[in-house]
Amino acid sequence: MTKKTKWRCLPNAAHIDRVLASVKAHPEAWVEASGQARLAARCAARNAVQDAARDVAWNAAWYAAQSATRGRIRDVDGGVAWGAISALIAWDDSVQYLDMPSDKLKVWAILSENPAAILLLPAVTAFEKIKELELA
Repeated sequence: MTKKTKWRCLPNAAHIDRVLASVKAHPEAWVEASGQARLAARCAARNAVQDAARDVAWNAAWYAAQSATRGRIRDVDGGVAWGAISALIAWDDSVQYLDMPSDKLKVWAILSENPAAILLLPAVTAFEKIKELELA
């Protein structure tokens, strides 16, 4: 069940909460994943997200999620986690990328130049690293 947040009305609210909880619990995995994200690609994708998130309700969720990340992301490149959250806010169907293995998502992100795929690649990489750590 998704917590009562300002973004709880969004289809991907549970996944936004998952990203925030993951960053807080496993910052080292996100630091490692942030090394894979290129600044130029992130900036282009972030601009696309902002263009997609024009609806008033989405903008409210956007700023609420951004405020939430400020308090939780300290040792992590906040741009990487914020990029993942942005993709989940802007594109309802972006959650499909969280189910892809990072190697396949990387190829898809390159071939499609899909901003959501680009922004979610570090999240998928971090989730894979966390899964490895938990199995060890």
